[in-house]
This record gives sequence, structure tokens and C-alpha cells, in this order.
Amino acid sequence: MARFMDVHHGMQGITSDQLNEAHKADLAIEKDEGVHFERAWADPESGTVYCLSEAPSAEAVQRIHERAGHKADEIHAVPLAV
Repeated sequence: MARFMDVHHGMQGITSDQLNEAHKADLAIEKDEGVHFERAWADPESGTVYCLSEAPSAEAVQRIHERAGHKADEIHAVPLAV
């Protein structure tokens, strides 16, 4: 499976609890698309949220995010890591 980093904009003021709830919403349905969301980070000041996942495709990642109610603004393949 490929690894992806997706980015969400416009989430100024997001709290730790809200980030956790959004992540849990993804986890609850991720298997429907063969996706696994590994981790999420947020910068409440800029309103940027980042999610790291393993998935068969960027489209699968987006379908889960859309169903969970928070469509990604960008999805990037991450083919190399150390």
C-alpha cells in the first residue's frame, strides 16, 4: 500500500478534542476503502490539519474524509520516508 499525507485548510481554532473526534470518524469507516489513518496533526492558529495514511489510492483517502465530513484540500503521495 502507498502512504499519503493529506492537508485540510480553514480549521482555525481546532481543539485537541475536535481533532481526535475527526480522526475517530475516519477510523470508524476506513476499512470500507482499505485505508488506515495512522496519525493526525493540527495547527489551530493557521487552521491547517495534516493526516498520514496508508491506502490503495489518494481517491480512497478522499472518499473516507468526505464521508466523515472533512474533505481534504490536498492529498500528496509520500513514496520515500526515513
